[in-house]
Amino acid sequence: MRKFLPVDDLARDERFAAITMKERFADQRTALNIDGAAPDRPRTKFRLTPERRDASDGARGLMHGIFVGEIQALEGAGRTCFDFETAGVAKTGSAAAESSDMDVPFALKLDMARQCWDEARHVEISVKLSDWMGTEIGQYAENTVLFAAACSNDPVLRLAGVNRALEGLAIDVFTTMKEFGDLAGDPYLEFCEDWMLADEVTHVRMGSDWLRKVTENDPERRKKALDFQGVVDKLFSYGGTRSDSDESPIGLARRFRSLAGFTDDEVEAINEVSIQALDERKARIASARAAADHATAE
Repeated sequence: MRKFLPVDDLARDERFAAITMKERFADQRTALNIDGAAPDRPRTKFRLTPERRDASDGARGLMHGIFVGEIQALEGAGRTCFDFETAGVAKTGSAAAESSDMDVPFALKLDMARQCWDEARHVEISVKLSDWMGTEIGQYAENTVLFAAACSNDPVLRLAGVNRALEGLAIDVFTTMKEFGDLAGDPYLEFCEDWMLADEVTHVRMGSDWLRKVTENDPERRKKALDFQGVVDKLFSYGGTRSDSDESPIGLARRFRSLAGFTDDEVEAINEVSIQALDERKARIASARAAADHATAE
């Protein structure tokens, strides 16, 4: 079987349509689109709650995003199990002459295999929740940035980009959806999101622990991995989509992030990046509205 599968070769049927990150955030139906949530007047709160006028589309779009994200998380963890050689195992043939710098401990592979089992279960739950919410597979498009973060040739970068950055984002998303289910009086949504949230905390903790163990004697490699995590975190903070502010659709789940091994400083750094992105987006919206008003006046 082929190793290091590129994003373009992911197996998808005709129901799936791939889009860019920018196109995904611009989708008027998604909870992440704060530009179009209230085109007629400014708003100060965009947190996904049942009170939002676009709450139904927003929640269903976010649920579909969770579904395709879980598929990619399953694929990413599975590729990490297969792509890298196992440290301490005798090699034969061409593999014997290859460098062992990127070999991974067998126990790390076991954790990735356990994560595959979790993600497969999450896919099944997400399909059933989407059906429960009235959404068909493919009704919303798929962005493959999550799997792209799992394509690095360095397993440590995969741990930082996927298990810490993107699974950390999943903690925020599942917490927001769990709270949405509670407020909307939907016990099925609340219970399922709570169930999956517990797994995500474990996945982040595994990534944090293994990143620390594998780079224990290689501070330069650890710094490179954490820098990559910062890039992924910034990418998924586009437009201030998740922060402590009610102006962000997704809230930062500080308590669960702490349980997953994030320090207060790390969470605050994500919040600051998101707030900065939120301010920049608000400035763009204000500028566009001012230009539209000026054009109307003329």
